[in-house]
Amino acid sequence: MPKFYHYPNCSTCRNAQKWLQNHKVELDAVDITLTPPSKDQLKKVLKTSGKTIADLLNKSGEQYRVLNMKDKVKIMTEDQILDLLAKNGRLIKRPLVFDSSTATIGFKEEEFKKTWK
Repeated sequence: MPKFYHYPNCSTCRNAQKWLQNHKVELDAVDITLTPPSKDQLKKVLKTSGKTIADLLNKSGEQYRVLNMKDKVKIMTEDQILDLLAKNGRLIKRPLVFDSSTATIGFKEEEFKKTWK
């Protein structure tokens, strides 16, 4: 059963969850702001999704702006960024959906069709 890291107040997360439910994908839903994924989980997401560390960042989020992440990520290592994301789920692009072999970051219906249907 895929892990579904989401923020309940996020309309994109609600749309993704609805799409998955409509396509009979059972989920283990986790509030990303209360229980962010671990550093190891984030590493696995990057590996299985084929995405970069930049793709994991919630660049439109309030925390990203407040913490001035645009400038900080330029001088941080990937390991440092992963440590930070594992402590602050609001910095992670959501929803984050993954199982042992597949992962998606954010919600794009075409990508969900290819990955979760």
